[in-house]
Amino acid sequence: MVWRTLRGMVNHKSARGTEALARLSTFEGIPAPYDKIKRQVIPAALRILRLKTTRRHTVLGDLAHEIGWKHKDLMTRLEAKRKVESEAFYQKKKAKSEIQQKALASCAGELKEVNKVLEESGY
Repeated sequence: MVWRTLRGMVNHKSARGTEALARLSTFEGIPAPYDKIKRQVIPAALRILRLKTTRRHTVLGDLAHEIGWKHKDLMTRLEAKRKVESEAFYQKKKAKSEIQQKALASCAGELKEVNKVLEESGY
């Protein structure tokens, strides 16, 4: 759907448009090398920042479901599973951070001289 939409926006009959579409890669889901990388949010692209509140919008999954895409239920289940796993990961990360902060606080007196030397050295 995205590829067809972009093809409609680009002059694909010219050499420049053909080359641009050749460089475009679209995937359903997240491909193998990128599924293990931390996902990032681009604040400038957030809908709440880019669109006025009075503007109408849609979600690509809802639009695809309306025209016959059969995997909306599967994607909903997978997204719910991802959110549960993400929450568990975040809680584990938060607990690890708290332990690390406690350890730093408990040995702050011992590391005072070391930190002073490091600070003088520019670290």
